[in-house]
Amino acid sequence: MDKIIAYCGLVCTDCPAHVATQSDDNAARERVAAQWREEFDAPNITAEMINCNGCLSETGPKFSHCAECEIRACSVERGVVNCAHCTEYACEKLEGFFGFAPDARVVLDGVRQNLI
Repeated sequence: MDKIIAYCGLVCTDCPAHVATQSDDNAARERVAAQWREEFDAPNITAEMINCNGCLSETGPKFSHCAECEIRACSVERGVVNCAHCTEYACEKLEGFFGFAPDARVVLDGVRQNLI
């Protein structure tokens, strides 16, 4: 399967929610929910919420955060493949996100290098 790079630089195809959804694995959904409840101090995450086709998908489920993500909304509005293709890369929203997900910057920087 080809990598799906989210607007923000996360790799959807590496995300355990995406993997569990694509394999329709309820045990994996429960493991992901338990991990994220602890990791993100989010006691309301349930296995039923672990359904995501990736943020680039126009149809089908997205994890709740992905569905309401400001970075995703901005990219969709601008019509870019991902933030690496944006003329305002890396904006303030993205810089803030990179503080939580530095690997996303590495991915998007790699995409930008291939665009030049």
